[in-house]
Amino acid sequence: MKLVSWNVNGLRACVTKGFMDYFTEMDADIFCLQETKLQEGQITLELGETYSDYWNYAVKKGYSGTAVFTKIPPLSVRYGIEENEEPEGRILTLEFEGFYLVNVYTPNAKRDLLRLDYRLEWENRFRTYLQQLDAVKPVIVCGDLNVAHQEIDLKNAKANHGNSGFTPEERGKMTELLAAGFIDSFRHLYPDRTDAYTWWSYMPKVRERNVGWRIDYFLISERLAPVLKDAAIDSAILGSDHCPVLLDINL
Repeated sequence: MKLVSWNVNGLRACVTKGFMDYFTEMDADIFCLQETKLQEGQITLELGETYSDYWNYAVKKGYSGTAVFTKIPPLSVRYGIEENEEPEGRILTLEFEGFYLVNVYTPNAKRDLLRLDYRLEWENRFRTYLQQLDAVKPVIVCGDLNVAHQEIDLKNAKANHGNSGFTPEERGKMTELLAAGFIDSFRHLYPDRTDAYTWWSYMPKVRERNVGWRIDYFLISERLAPVLKDAAIDSAILGSDHCPVLLDINL
């Protein structure tokens, strides 16, 4: 089974930059988006008859939002941690026969860390939610988690210590999440791979020089490790300040 996750930083803009070509080429079983930045009826995509699409829109226009396109019909779909509880459209959960898929766009702590306390409280609720799901069946979590977990996961670690996305508190929450029974699929397979990033600032020449952060992930329940085939970063794909990440798993 092939899964793709991509923070498109505005789907309408990404569509003008080759999104549909990439979507068609990948032919994924499940394709997840974060930061769609649109409302219902603001875009029409020709996904083909094989895909069903599910959207969680933010109440605020042009902000946040998640979507999942899937060839496999889900048994159920949940919007937010609790029904209608997530006004920023950050979580979509699809239940399948053998696993849960959770597509997430984690809140940013903001440059001045004004939203750090909210972010940490949100992380606690999210971890509890995933543990509840994992008690029923295995979980695949994908999306923009807005944190570089270890120093290997960003280019300029020393200069960014304490900055949003690399605070001890945010990194600690990621550590807690993994300790709760989950695996970072990419680091599990490639523990020492450097210069592997998924997000780059729009500042000049930053992406060309690969001065990036790895903040987009596929996490899986520990018991799925034996069926994990590969995890990849499609860093050559443009269209957003993030690039797609991929998971290949025998499910």
